Amino acid sequence: MAWLYLAVAILAEVIATSALKAADGFTRPGPTAIVAVGYAIAFYFLSLALRGVPIGVAYAVWSGVGIVLISLIGWRLYGQVLDAPALAGIALIVAGVLVLKLWSKSAGAT
Repeated sequence: MAWLYLAVAILAEVIATSALKAADGFTRPGPTAIVAVGYAIAFYFLSLALRGVPIGVAYAVWSGVGIVLISLIGWRLYGQVLDAPALAGIALIVAGVLVLKLWSKSAGAT
């Protein structure tokens, strides 16, 4: 269940972070509300995930998956350019998260 909580936390954080650009310095109420609610949900579910996933592993997965998803959203919605070095870096992040989850004993048995 802890990994499911972490997935919900990551999804909520990605939604909130994506809304930051639309919030325009917190001058637009709708996107600002999405940011606030998204981060509140993200941190609540992260706290639940930490009951079964070690904090270092949870944060590595959280940040790695978040970086990948935000980069893809930036590319798709905001026209961010992802050149070869950016794509290589994203691939390395994905590889690192997979190594942690699939083979590291640090990831815990949960």
